[in-house]
Amino acid sequence: MSLTRRQVTTAALSAVPLAFAAPETAVSHARSRTLFIAGDSTAAQKYAPAAPETGWGMALPFFLHKDLIVANHAVNGRSSKSFVDEGRLDVVLGAIRPGDFLIIQFAHNDEKADDPTRYTEPWTTYQDYLRQYVDGARARGARPVLATPVERRRFDAGGNAVPSHGDYPAAMRALAKEERVALLDLQALSLALWQRLGVEETKTYFNWTATEQDNTHFNPPGAIAVARLVAQELLRTRVLAPRDVRRLDEEIPASWITWPQAAA
Repeated sequence: MSLTRRQVTTAALSAVPLAFAAPETAVSHARSRTLFIAGDSTAAQKYAPAAPETGWGMALPFFLHKDLIVANHAVNGRSSKSFVDEGRLDVVLGAIRPGDFLIIQFAHNDEKADDPTRYTEPWTTYQDYLRQYVDGARARGARPVLATPVERRRFDAGGNAVPSHGDYPAAMRALAKEERVALLDLQALSLALWQRLGVEETKTYFNWTATEQDNTHFNPPGAIAVARLVAQELLRTRVLAPRDVRRLDEEIPASWITWPQAAA
């Protein structure tokens, strides 16, 4: 059955994602700022049936101080286009406030040329949709932050980590420069990380299990590693101040990751 935009937006509102403060703290909502995430399955909140699959957004609160709340709106399978068309950006912009942040990470599903509901072309429609996020956040006094898509686990015969996102990262970098938006270059940073780890060790960062060999989605160590890159980049680009981040050089136990039961 086809749903109207109003129906989809209503459904999205009824399933508002979990918002997490950094652990072991009590947050004063009168003083707190919220870091919203708009993205796909690599960042999304996962629930008990999906364990051990873990989105990097689930690990990000471990690297942030108590006055920053993470509101993870990333959803499996979404592109910059479908996230907008389903009314999910409207939900984010309805909640975002002056002083908040919006991290925008898409491309994995924008690349699917055989699916017109998700596909965008890097140098035209992809940039056009990303501008909607940027302009929407700025209009509400929030700060947009573009994040190039984290890389898949892909190696050539010589053991070299190879890129998999075509022109999408370059198109986002160009847009960030044009619009003067902070850029977290997760594609370049994760590719370099996978290269350092190598073919075998990277398996321990992705959702490889006895029954699955998933080279796109992370397990807890992988999500923690990528979340650390995000936090480091937020600091390097001066989106966040040193007082906003913590544990950047500390080991985060995988046992800190939990998967709540899905809402009924």
